[in-house]
Amino acid sequence: MCWPPVDARRECFAPVSLRIMTRSDHIGFNKPANADVNATLQLAIDKINALPNTPDFMIRTGDLTHMAKPAEFDTLNQLLQGATTKQVFYVPGEHDVLNDDGKSYLERYGKNAKGAGWYSFDKKGVHFIALVNVMNLKAGGLGTLGHEQLEWIEDDVQHLKSSTPIVVFAHIPLWSVYPEWGWGTEDSAQALAYLKKFGSVTVLNGHIHQIMQKVEGNVTFHTAASTAFPQPQPGKADSPGPMKVPAEQLKNVLGITDVNYVQGRNALAVVDSTLA
Repeated sequence: MCWPPVDARRECFAPVSLRIMTRSDHIGFNKPANADVNATLQLAIDKINALPNTPDFMIRTGDLTHMAKPAEFDTLNQLLQGATTKQVFYVPGEHDVLNDDGKSYLERYGKNAKGAGWYSFDKKGVHFIALVNVMNLKAGGLGTLGHEQLEWIEDDVQHLKSSTPIVVFAHIPLWSVYPEWGWGTEDSAQALAYLKKFGSVTVLNGHIHQIMQKVEGNVTFHTAASTAFPQPQPGKADSPGPMKVPAEQLKNVLGITDVNYVQGRNALAVVDSTLA
């Protein structure tokens, strides 16, 4: 899948000034939907390593682990050591903050972050905002950012020019994909209101383990596939959760996302590829 639309598709293959890979995993999951998540993560790493141009960095959109166990975090770190792309930016998923309110996650990946793990950084003219919306889930599992983080977002972008490309990433979608399953963030509208002045805003999320896109004005929302297991389409099952597919089809529903920024153009190109 490529963004912008087909009439600008060549942009997906143009020389780029910034290239990012995104994905999420669930290390420690071992149910029939995928009995070997380590192997499918390794396959994703192999695909990234085989790219002709090494990505500038990787973004991990949460649920790095399945049960937030130290051994799961250790396994993830060991697997990532084999990636040619060494710099990795993280946000937690709800599975990463089980049992200890995210203490283990923060000790490993959030030492310089604010609050529960939010932060921002700049790369080659693009401003990145990493948000945490899994710490105080609302009814049905809806994500929430909270007052402190919302105030921080407003302050974080005040000094930026409106021409600055913005990339926001969090675990739970920042748009209402399917609130009945908790696939949305209760107070995301306020966060997005602070980004209205910018000409190009790209929002990347995991959580729902499938590719969905939405465009609202200056904002392109993009949810990505997982490297662990698929989930059903909204409303197509009694509830969300790991979905078993025939073994020969599994790699077709798992994947990674490639985000390219071409300097001098507003929109970022987002390309999804499966592990097959």
